[in-house]
Amino acid sequence: MIDEWLLDRPDTEFRSMLLELMELRYGTASTVFCTQFKKKDWHPRLGGGVHADAIMDRIVHNAVWVDMGEANMRQRRG
Repeated sequence: MIDEWLLDRPDTEFRSMLLELMELRYGTASTVFCTQFKKKDWHPRLGGGVHADAIMDRIVHNAVWVDMGEANMRQRRG
């Protein structure tokens, strides 16, 4: 599980490590990404370009998306 996915923009070293990790896990293990960012914002936050393409390619295929809506779960209700 990766919590707070893309809260900070990854540097080149982190993107390379992430690409290698996603390559090793692709088709063999599950990875859960918890984030406040919409899917359409992931590619630019990963820096764009071929590394972002490759990382996104390994994440989005065969993915199950659970959208929690627009509610801010950290905001107090009541």
